[in-house]
Amino acid sequence: MLDTANYTPRLKATFADEIKAKLREEFGYKNDMQIPRLDKIVLNIGAGAEAVRDSKKAKSAQDDLSTIAGQRAVVTKAKKSIAGFRVREDMPLGAKVTLRGDRMYEFLDRLITVAMPRIRDFRGVPGKSFDGNGNYAVGLKEHIVFPEINFDKVDEVWGMDIVICTTAKTDAEAKALLKHFNMPFNS
Repeated sequence: MLDTANYTPRLKATFADEIKAKLREEFGYKNDMQIPRLDKIVLNIGAGAEAVRDSKKAKSAQDDLSTIAGQRAVVTKAKKSIAGFRVREDMPLGAKVTLRGDRMYEFLDRLITVAMPRIRDFRGVPGKSFDGNGNYAVGLKEHIVFPEINFDKVDEVWGMDIVICTTAKTDAEAKALLKHFNMPFNS
């Protein structure tokens, strides 16, 4: 049994012990509060057209996302009706979850060390997917790369968006932070 009272995620400990000092040296920060850190990670599965045809698909996406994240995901609903897509207001279309604290570090660790190496023909993640404010977004074509998902029980393979929000002011600072976490950038 895991003793959660004295447990610190591996990446959180690495950040406190090593990465902070490296970033302070690299960018010349004078104060510890200037050093960029992870703020939150947002996971999203958009069921889209599948959910329009079958309302149970959004529930399936929610269950899979909850299993991956380790906390309950929220069903996302349409904000307005669009007749061309057969979407009505408040129709369930996907699921999302926001991770903070220890769960965020645990997820990032699993993403980098377990899930990404399981992606077919993986050559790294693009280094240009920053938004200008130090946040990084990456998409996965298949959510089944996570070991928590039992491949035999999957009824639909979902694409997945992962947004890593940092306190960095610039993209260069955020990229340096993620590189120290061993994010496999290809450029």
